[in-house]
Amino acid sequence: MAIPVESPDLRSIEEARSLSRKAREAQQKTLGGFSQEQVDRIVDAMAAAARAEAERLARLAHEETGFGNVKDKTAKNLFSATDVHAYIRPLRTVGILREDKDTGVVEIAEPMGVVAAVIPSTNPTSTAIHNALISIKARNAIVMSPHPSARRCIQETTAVMHKAAVAAGLPPDALACMAEVTLEGTQELMRCRDTGVILATGGTGLVRAAYSSGKPAYGVGPGNVPAYVEKTADVKKAVRDVINGKTFDYGTLCSSEQSLICDEAIRDQVIAEVKANGGHFLSEAETAALSKVVVTPQRLANPEIVGKPAPYIAEKAGIKVPPETRVLVAPLAGVGREFPLSIEKLSPVLAFYVVKDWHEGCERCLQLLRYGGTGHTLGIHSRDDAVIREFALKKPVFRIVANTQTSMGATGYTTGLAPSMSLGCGAYAGNITSDNITPLHLINIKRLAYERPRAGVTPPAGAPAPETGSLQDKVRAFLDHRLPRPGAPAAPTAPPALDFVCEDDVRRALREGRTLRVSARAIVTPAARDLASGTAVLAVEKQQS
Repeated sequence: MAIPVESPDLRSIEEARSLSRKAREAQQKTLGGFSQEQVDRIVDAMAAAARAEAERLARLAHEETGFGNVKDKTAKNLFSATDVHAYIRPLRTVGILREDKDTGVVEIAEPMGVVAAVIPSTNPTSTAIHNALISIKARNAIVMSPHPSARRCIQETTAVMHKAAVAAGLPPDALACMAEVTLEGTQELMRCRDTGVILATGGTGLVRAAYSSGKPAYGVGPGNVPAYVEKTADVKKAVRDVINGKTFDYGTLCSSEQSLICDEAIRDQVIAEVKANGGHFLSEAETAALSKVVVTPQRLANPEIVGKPAPYIAEKAGIKVPPETRVLVAPLAGVGREFPLSIEKLSPVLAFYVVKDWHEGCERCLQLLRYGGTGHTLGIHSRDDAVIREFALKKPVFRIVANTQTSMGATGYTTGLAPSMSLGCGAYAGNITSDNITPLHLINIKRLAYERPRAGVTPPAGAPAPETGSLQDKVRAFLDHRLPRPGAPAAPTAPPALDFVCEDDVRRALREGRTLRVSARAIVTPAARDLASGTAVLAVEKQQS
């Protein structure tokens, strides 16, 4: 009697359970107890191995998926293995992170456990490198679920890092990749009891599944990034940035430009520069033909043209273009269902709009963002900082990229943002965070808090009385401070203590060798606190009783 063969779904589910169980044991028994030095040694080895194989892995990804090109995929792999690694290398993720002697609070890092990482087909190897590095850096084990169409290249990327990591001391089961991949197996990985947190990179459906799994999740949704070129911009550079960003790896990054909006006053100059940079403007009939090929009836990017070069896409639509064409440009009059190319296209196809001024440009950008890009990224090119700030204050996105390409600017490659291949879109898009994801998002912080005497509260019996001076001493100290003694040099007036500190404030102070006086109740952004960690750049004033 023949034994029935298990279904792929059952095998995938069983593999997900087995890998996550073993990963949890490795994390709890070994990895979770590693010192910062042990963790850094392992992460260093993983990054070095990925750098050495960056081009080979890029070639595997291109051959397997058919998306993008080897040159740009190599650049993305190197970005993850070099830029991301350089950023996370000095971060402290083990033991005591911070100790505030004024408040008596000690912050201690605690890993989340097992990371279930769902890897996309558009950026498979670079995302696998990124997710593995930030997970192990935070002392979490990681199990990857690759997109079925990119399974082999993701498995090979994992194997490259796994060999180096184990040689450096990582327990073998702490880094794994599923071999039998089905939707049911991926869902099981996300919701099984041994999973601690989810990193989900993909479409809206995947992100929703991650958030409905019952586990903490970082979902990274789609983008529909508008790039606005305002009349004061350096038009030549602005257009070059937009075209370079749009064509990078043939548009497979969710942060790549999807629409170019320009002021009427510079319309002709922008059109000339687009053409000079390999852009081919389509007629109304050609735009209609292209729409049917690029966008499905469900208003999604057609997988058959995702990450393909512009001449290939034009040929599919029956449009003749010069072989050197880099991007197909479709002039549109509006946004929405009647204008299919106003969505995210994940290919070198760019919508084009002309507006009267920045007020009208602002409204057009809002329309595009509401049609599939809320929370993600917006690009603006302008020499008027007041206009740039107005866009930053009013737009429902969490990355406003000024005077550079959005494609790699949003990832931190051409900007000062935290380098990352996972870009949160915040509450606007139903995401838990608006940050670029780093190892600090994969740790919990526990706090040790000592008792503090409260003004006007009688200490419990047996407690030592707080030290106090005589009234005469207090009066003399007050007068010395407010009314200097005759002949004494006047004390310099110190700037008021800051009530808010962001990453740029810390970065500027470090560069200028200054110390920032911060009030006891100041709001310090997480990115600013991370950058200041290990330095004396923040001087927190003692809270007045």
